[in-house]
Amino acid sequence: MSGSEPDLYAVLDVSDSAAQAAITAAFRRKLRAHHPDLRNPALPYGPDEDEELRRIVEAYFVLRDPDRRAEYDRRRAGPLTRSVRVTVHRPDPPPAADPPIRAGPVRRHR
Repeated sequence: MSGSEPDLYAVLDVSDSAAQAAITAAFRRKLRAHHPDLRNPALPYGPDEDEELRRIVEAYFVLRDPDRRAEYDRRRAGPLTRSVRVTVHRPDPPPAADPPIRAGPVRRHR
């Protein structure tokens, strides 16, 4: 993971092994807490809150899709994951002693 890319799991306050339902629930909870229409009017609202809302939506955009989430996890793992080539040696099957018996279709004679 690059140094400038945020930890999307931390943005939504979920673990990296969280199920899809937990990610959706965390997104909805964070969205309600930071949405401008649902905020407390007594509290000040500024550009920092807009930026936090943008980070929440971007994190959910990546983590809700299994393909994008898998790609993010691969980038996050970085160079520690390497592909390893595995060769499996199987013995040759024993030669057949006799050819198999083949039977054709059954016909009834009248």
